[in-house]
Amino acid sequence: MAEISPKKRIWGWYAFDWASQPYHTLLVTFVFGPFFALVAKEHYLSIGQDAEAAKASAQSLWSLGLTITGLLIGLGAPFFGALADTAGKRLPWIVGFSALYVLGATGIWFMLPDGSNLMLGLVTFGIGFIGAEYALIFINSQLPSLGNNDDVGQLSGSGFAIGYIGGLMALVIMLLLFTEQPNGKTLIGLDPAFGLDAAQNEGTRFVGPFVALWYAIFMVPYFLWVRDIGPPAQGRGLGDALRLLGRSVKGLKRRVSLTSYLVSSMFYRDALNGLYTFGGFYANLVLGWSIVSIGIFGIIGGISAALFSWLGGKADKRFGPKPVILVAIWGLMLVCVTVVGMDREQLWGIPLPTGSSLPDAIFFGCGVLIGGFGGTLQAASRSLMVRHTDPKAPTESFGLYGLSGRATAFIAPALIGVATTMSGSARIGVSPLIILFLIGLLLLRWVKAEGDRDTWAAPSQ
Repeated sequence: MAEISPKKRIWGWYAFDWASQPYHTLLVTFVFGPFFALVAKEHYLSIGQDAEAAKASAQSLWSLGLTITGLLIGLGAPFFGALADTAGKRLPWIVGFSALYVLGATGIWFMLPDGSNLMLGLVTFGIGFIGAEYALIFINSQLPSLGNNDDVGQLSGSGFAIGYIGGLMALVIMLLLFTEQPNGKTLIGLDPAFGLDAAQNEGTRFVGPFVALWYAIFMVPYFLWVRDIGPPAQGRGLGDALRLLGRSVKGLKRRVSLTSYLVSSMFYRDALNGLYTFGGFYANLVLGWSIVSIGIFGIIGGISAALFSWLGGKADKRFGPKPVILVAIWGLMLVCVTVVGMDREQLWGIPLPTGSSLPDAIFFGCGVLIGGFGGTLQAASRSLMVRHTDPKAPTESFGLYGLSGRATAFIAPALIGVATTMSGSARIGVSPLIILFLIGLLLLRWVKAEGDRDTWAAPSQ
């Protein structure tokens, strides 16, 4: 077999971002998430709840699903990472979790629009999401082998940019050919493709199989061009994996920068995930947007995410990832303050004329910033983690990073649920995200801009 060039390997690695991003773009944020909100709200209205209670119940059910899924991902991430590093193999794990991705996404098709099997939709979504997030941990762990510290920031940013372009293209195809508007037609006035029944929302429900097929096709370059290049196996079996994980966790007490970074990113990435996850809910429940309008909002966000991620990678290469992270967090906090202070009737307490389009225009602007700063934040965070990664155990290191990103994944949904219930307002319910971003921002002061890879030596026995 001919040797695979480093350039091909990098493009193969990029293929994962292109292939997997539609799960987040189409299922989490812009199509299935809002569709689930709509179906759940109508279901709760049909069983006698008033409008506000139905909205709260729909949001609470979605929050519960994300909380359970986040805990499963967070608790298992370091263990699976250690097990992979012990064996010295990552590709078999990526294959296995890719299968979960495809199966879970495909299962979304079977959630009916009458709300009779909401839990089925939530469970299948969760299975695919677990596959996507676990696969990402192993993909991230391959980043250190693609280049040196000066290169990984730009590589990470380019990967996210390519991923957002892929998610954007998938979203455009869904809106043009499949997702039905209230009149039963797609965005360009067509019936949903393949004879799908608009009355049963089959065009919108097709988003699950569509995302699964997209992933299966575009992961081919990854599996053709990417091979495991990294440290050799460090043992075998469950016992060695647990010992490796235990050593790394114990070593955190000596590593102030890494520990501070993991805790900081735990809060600000949780806030970002909350903003992604509930952005579609906000647009539907507060502003009354249709799924197609939310999809257009997603296109704008996707374009800005791709552009900002690419530019952020350039800035990362020049200034390092930490300054990029700081700017992105401040930008996202501004977005949160804006959406909390706005609804159809007022903007930060200033009354708006009936039927004003200003809230729509402002939220579209927020979409540019959410996509742009969100993509930049994720890319720079991955780059800064490389600077804190054990060269001998990259997957286990990114398992800890996965844990920090998911161990508290229940906090944002739970706080949003509590704030929504106490205030009776889906708009006010977003306010806890400001606090989470702020905590993450404050903890970054103890994080070294160039990381602390030099402290990875094993502790003395």
